[in-house]
Amino acid sequence: MSHAAFPKLLSSQIAFDIARTMLDGFDKHYRLFRQTSQVAKRHFEKGAWSVAQQAARERIDFYDKRVHECVQILEDEYDNAELTDEVWRETKLHYIGLLAGHKQPELAETFFNSVCCNILNRTYFHNDFIFVRPVVSTEYIETEELLPTYRVYYPATDGLLFTVKRIVTNFQLDCKFADLERDARLVEARLQHIFGAEKLEPNYQIQVLSSLFFRNKGAYIVGKGINGGREYPFIVPILHNRNSELILDTVLAGLEQISILFSFTRAYFLVDMEVPSAYVQFLRSLMPRKPRSEIYTILGLQKQGKTLFYRDYLQHLKHTSDLFEIAPGIRGLVMLVFALPSFPYVFKVIKDFFPPPKDTTRAQIKEKYLLVKHHDRVGRMADTLEYSNVAFPRARFTEELIAELKHFAPSLIEEEDDRLIIRHLYIERRMVPLNIFLSNAEQAGNEALIEHGIVEYGNAIKELMAANIFPGDMLYKNFGVTRNGRVVFYDYDEIEYITECNFRDIPPARNEEDEMSSEPWYSVGAHDVFPEQFGTFLLGNAKIRKYFLKHHAELLTKAFWQARKQRIMDGFIEDVFPYPQHIRFCNQASTTTPASCAPPNLENLQHDE
Repeated sequence: MSHAAFPKLLSSQIAFDIARTMLDGFDKHYRLFRQTSQVAKRHFEKGAWSVAQQAARERIDFYDKRVHECVQILEDEYDNAELTDEVWRETKLHYIGLLAGHKQPELAETFFNSVCCNILNRTYFHNDFIFVRPVVSTEYIETEELLPTYRVYYPATDGLLFTVKRIVTNFQLDCKFADLERDARLVEARLQHIFGAEKLEPNYQIQVLSSLFFRNKGAYIVGKGINGGREYPFIVPILHNRNSELILDTVLAGLEQISILFSFTRAYFLVDMEVPSAYVQFLRSLMPRKPRSEIYTILGLQKQGKTLFYRDYLQHLKHTSDLFEIAPGIRGLVMLVFALPSFPYVFKVIKDFFPPPKDTTRAQIKEKYLLVKHHDRVGRMADTLEYSNVAFPRARFTEELIAELKHFAPSLIEEEDDRLIIRHLYIERRMVPLNIFLSNAEQAGNEALIEHGIVEYGNAIKELMAANIFPGDMLYKNFGVTRNGRVVFYDYDEIEYITECNFRDIPPARNEEDEMSSEPWYSVGAHDVFPEQFGTFLLGNAKIRKYFLKHHAELLTKAFWQARKQRIMDGFIEDVFPYPQHIRFCNQASTTTPASCAPPNLENLQHDE
């Protein structure tokens, strides 16, 4: 066996010390990450929703803070002259050795890369000094704690009702259930329907992940039934009712319902995971088409999600030959958007200059995108991946796109040999712009699709309001339609908090000259919003106007917006459910009573305790 690729002797004490420092930095990060997930259980039990949301927002910054700490330690400890190429090669090899038996090796490798890329010059990003590909396997990593990754239950022996109750009580939630027996029977009936009437095979079992998934006001039991060669994914949400008692709200099943719960448009879950790769593997068995990158991200491990996404992107680029081109749709004033037709994402670059009426800066736009990253996206705002110094093969760009980039964002473009380097960009899931969706529906004569688009658009606005978000620019072109037909907001440069907006009625004209004037006859502040004006920009099409007024006419009134703003300012946190209302047990009148239900819609609110 040849060892020519490795140094003859790992003799550098500096290299070992650097590797140890970097792994210590990662271990500190993941310890704090897990602590936040563990505390989420107490927040849920107490109904401390504001505290829980704040903890989830703060956790997003943990990774960058630990990377910065580690970089500072290394830069303070060592001179650049000491950090030779040989030292970095040995550092990586020592680090690989330290990862033997580690429970999160893939995350630790990514942390190593982050620290290196903050210290090394960009030309070193794709060489032997970092983990371009994973080195340590994540297969069959055993947990050291008493709690396994998932528990197995045998309903053929114990009975399905007993099994359901045991699944719930095993989580040891320190909060009273309103009626666990009743709810367990409802879950039992739903699971029996999901599993069907097939003959029970010897391997009939239910597997349930050992940690609850916490997000906003919900805790989620994630599991699957197995019978023969078939698997039946399911998720059981646990909520608080109006009396602060726990209820099992419904059972989610089927790829669509489960995928929406784990959508890229929602906030990250808080889950206590000793071996995160094992959780990802389990979740992929429920959602086989969802990339591992998205699963890591929705679990709050967004840096690992970015790493895997970029590796997937490079593989796609290697095996395809189509060209990057300007994305279809109306050109934006702030962003230049381009896409690779064979790849289901778009690339967004902030322009160097913005024509009137835009009055903003690149720094302000980046702040808006960071706001969305830290905010609860309630299923209505697309998550974004932010990258710096991304090298593209120049030959894969159309000449039109290169000309646009050089014209609108020359400060961000650099050509180096056969590569085009973009210094900063965002990447988002590609969607059909809502204005194109509505236009296509009208051309096809499909009024049902037009109505669906407008209903979804209004629902998106209302759910954003519930999350204290005002989109700013409400034109249809700033919203997209997902594969599941949901309308999602994705243009954030004018986004504001609802509580910072001043909703006003337009004052009556004083005279005929006021009415004929092209300029407003009243003062307009920076945060003033006039809802009655929305119709001017949104309702020019008669069919769109018909369905908008049918379903969402209240969006054109100051009173509606002001009432929602006041609720937020009064400390209410509204309920936005990541699943359809009609599948909730409390909305099936024959099975339960209204008093047992958590608030069924946005009109019923729970005060933050």
